[in-house]
Amino acid sequence: MEIKEIKGDVCSPKGFLAAGVHCGIRKNREKKDLAMIYSETPCTVACTYTQNKVKGAPILVTQKNVANGVARAVIVNSGNANTCNANGIEIATEMCGLTAKALSIDPTDVVVASTGVIGQPLSIAPIAAGIGPLVKALSKDGGKDACEGIMTTDTVEKLFAYETVIGGSAVTLGAMVKGSGMIHPNMATMLAFVTTDAAISAEMLQKAVNNVVADTFNMVSVDGDTSTNDMLTCMASGLAGNPAITCEGEDFDSFQAALYEICRALSRAIAKDGEGATKLLECRVTGAPDIACAKKVAKAVACSSLLKAAMFGADANWGRVLCAVGYADADFDIEKVDVTFESQAGGIRVCENGAGVPFSEEKAKQILLEDEIGIYIEMKQGEGEATAWGCDLTYDYVKINGDYRT
Repeated sequence: MEIKEIKGDVCSPKGFLAAGVHCGIRKNREKKDLAMIYSETPCTVACTYTQNKVKGAPILVTQKNVANGVARAVIVNSGNANTCNANGIEIATEMCGLTAKALSIDPTDVVVASTGVIGQPLSIAPIAAGIGPLVKALSKDGGKDACEGIMTTDTVEKLFAYETVIGGSAVTLGAMVKGSGMIHPNMATMLAFVTTDAAISAEMLQKAVNNVVADTFNMVSVDGDTSTNDMLTCMASGLAGNPAITCEGEDFDSFQAALYEICRALSRAIAKDGEGATKLLECRVTGAPDIACAKKVAKAVACSSLLKAAMFGADANWGRVLCAVGYADADFDIEKVDVTFESQAGGIRVCENGAGVPFSEEKAKQILLEDEIGIYIEMKQGEGEATAWGCDLTYDYVKINGDYRT
């Protein structure tokens, strides 16, 4: 089975249109702040949400709307998270109603999401004024504009598309994601929207999403803060013509593999674009007693502020890796652990069997000056493997979040 990346976005699968406009939530008129994805046919839908006890009102409305496993449209605003607002549910519900009226669909077939400042009152007026222009702008070329409409502190658009073959039919997946700060593995670490033309039941789509999220989005951390508005939504139009996936088997495995690839790409993009970040960190653990242990170790290392700071300074302070491995909540023998740093500039072993080994500090520095760093931990205690993604911790992270509201 071949899964290949193609140039595209959420509009790449059959049946999807998108758009993004500036409606006035943001003061800067150059920044889009309202986005829409629309399916020309009813879709099966699956979602995952933040585990933070404080949840944005759009999540509560969306959970109710998608309970029947069907959706047609997504409406998203940036610049205001619509969280901790007394009338938040009312605003989110009205966003669905306005979208449904403009598209002539049922309000319960609308997914609503918001991102931005928490606790700031949100007026429906600019959104109401922007829905008309947004619907008029819907097109197969609107994926980039839609992605711009959901960005906050992101510095680049995060758009991907993949193709594969399922049941003899070409199937496409497209996606966009926003996420740069307030990101920590606890589902979903951002706002992500995945579209596909695969024919798959809502039940199996949800199963695939849950499985993939556990190994991708839940393995990303930028700053240790779990957002209140995190959501991943996956909509499947069924227009690819493949035999409908209604149970586990070869076709389900093929779809899940493709979904994993696009979500992995999104996860790496989020980590690389972490607030103030200059480097993507990929922490891969092999030889763990089991997968659960491997995940805990990988997350512990990727989340270590001390290690992240060392990576910013290109300092091969491997003791910080071992320290993080050591406080992972799992059972293993630390005296069997090896650590290697790698990048395009090469690789260097810095720790063997839980102890330091002689290495060239100069070579290590060159390796860690690259913008993508691999931190590989071999535990030699089993078959468990896992990968987590993070970024370095820089001065700019504090600058960005020191005056986020202003």
